[in-house]
Amino acid sequence: MKKTWLMALVFVLVLTIVGCGAKESADSTTGSGIGAKAPEKVKLSLWHNYTGDDLRAKTMRETIDTFKKNNPNIELDVQAIPPDGYKARLKTVAAANEMPDLFVMWPGAMTKEFVSGDLIQPINSLLDSKPEWKNGFLPNSFSEFTIDGKTYSAPMALSPTSLLFYSKTLFDKYNVQPPKTWDDLLKLVDTFKKEKVTPIALGNKAAWVAQSSILSSLADRVTGTDWFLKAVDGNGAKFTDPEFVQALTYLQQLSKAGAFQEGFNSIDNTQMEQMFAQGKAAMMIDGGWALTNLAANASKEALDGMRVTVLPSVPGGKGDPNSLSGVVGTGLGLSKKVDGARKDAAYQLIYAMASPEVQKKTLEGNQLVSYKVDLDPSKVTSIFAEVYKLLGTVKMTPVYDGRLSSAAADVVNNGLQELLMGGKPEDIAKKIQDSHSKAIGK
Repeated sequence: MKKTWLMALVFVLVLTIVGCGAKESADSTTGSGIGAKAPEKVKLSLWHNYTGDDLRAKTMRETIDTFKKNNPNIELDVQAIPPDGYKARLKTVAAANEMPDLFVMWPGAMTKEFVSGDLIQPINSLLDSKPEWKNGFLPNSFSEFTIDGKTYSAPMALSPTSLLFYSKTLFDKYNVQPPKTWDDLLKLVDTFKKEKVTPIALGNKAAWVAQSSILSSLADRVTGTDWFLKAVDGNGAKFTDPEFVQALTYLQQLSKAGAFQEGFNSIDNTQMEQMFAQGKAAMMIDGGWALTNLAANASKEALDGMRVTVLPSVPGGKGDPNSLSGVVGTGLGLSKKVDGARKDAAYQLIYAMASPEVQKKTLEGNQLVSYKVDLDPSKVTSIFAEVYKLLGTVKMTPVYDGRLSSAAADVVNNGLQELLMGGKPEDIAKKIQDSHSKAIGK
């Protein structure tokens, strides 16, 4: 009887081992082991743009290093590309169908272009395998990464793009208040110019700053969001319409009034932020990404002297003045060519870089996130806490380069550089419409 019992036990153990081995084999070949440790040695390429000294970039680089240390069976070939050149590099490899396995990707237009080019694959199975994580994101966090019900990334940040930062120190010194109307802003420009202080710092060398941080919100004040969405769809509105030309005219009015320092098209947004932090400008219009840069580089005294608000209303504007242009942040895109054990490993990294723990670290690094995290004000700068509070009181509106094709967005960016140097608004509006019409085939 004892012998029979031992034989039965051995038989059960053999069946168990065989069953487990079969399951591991299936997972490694089909990619069904969602987020499980890759069972074999695999290699993945990863591109990112976390090259700066800001706290968020450091957090993401540390997350990648920790992942490599904890997963010796996953070899990562990492390329860190500076932000200003990152999109151009990505477009080049996309055109050649030579995408890296994983890469930092923007929601909206970029995601749509990569999907239409059959370059990336959805991550629904990863999200569905971790419902607590999936449900921890803020409402609509996945909308700009989702096409036809398929979701292609999980956001790792939140990016309002048009915050109006101002120096309370300088405002108090000259006894002025933050602007509520367009006339208020022009009067501030005049006041600070007379005092030999740059009214608004601008670093538009990479061309996207004027578009993302100023025009996206300013144009919405003039046209309203519905007009912009119709123009994007090519259905009932065009960029040559009078309201958009008026928005361009307002932006040019700032330049003609001397709102920006000389050479604004020759310095980048990091230099712009330094200029503001050093008290050389009374205001700057920048995105949420500035908060982590300022936290890393500005003095506590400078940070404590900063305040933030939204752009002022415009006369007869159709848009909501209590709003900010913005998008959910970037996420990791996954190449269509990744499968099997490599896909399991890729899922692990996607989760690791957008996990609740990293979202919390990111928030405490003075970078906004699209995830439900309670903020401890003692862990962040005072200006970050103020922005965090502001976001709970305003509406988010679209960013131009988040909805337009890459080609049309480039024309907008270059057109605004021309506009700020004296170009005719009507001519620039026509260039934008022509490029957009070509992109959408209308």
